[in-house]
Amino acid sequence: MPRPLAPCPRVRVESLSRARRGCGFPAGCLSTAFDPAMAELIQKKLQGEVEKYQQLQKDLSKSMSGRQKLEAQLTENNIVKEELALLDGSNVVFKLLGPVLVKQELGEAQATVGKRLDYITAEIKRYESQLRDLERQSERQRETLAQLQQEFQRAQAAKAGAPEKA
Repeated sequence: MPRPLAPCPRVRVESLSRARRGCGFPAGCLSTAFDPAMAELIQKKLQGEVEKYQQLQKDLSKSMSGRQKLEAQLTENNIVKEELALLDGSNVVFKLLGPVLVKQELGEAQATVGKRLDYITAEIKRYESQLRDLERQSERQRETLAQLQQEFQRAQAAKAGAPEKA
């Protein structure tokens, strides 16, 4: 039984090159002829993704700012804790409530500062976790943007190479 003949590679290459030029092939072929609707769709999607990325950057900035404020509060409260540790029972501690100074027990003041430090530390950990998540999302969004920009540039290049229709 004779073997079927393999198609000539030169014919295939010629057919593919004609397909790439968008010459005379049906719509389902390998044609990369410019499609203005596709370029517009890519551009709209790109704009949407850029807006998402900008929002992520704003959220990241807000989280960093909040974390910095907490770090400042942590430092301040650690100083207060150290100052309270230097006191003994004979010293008088006052607490500021609005415009009035109110006498407070040393143990109570130390407990309050300790609880505040615990709370601030927990909030800093929460912010750090939030920052890591936002940075991961931002990186994924950056990759998506790069892919869409490449698609858009390919569409623009195809547009430049496409013959104008009369």
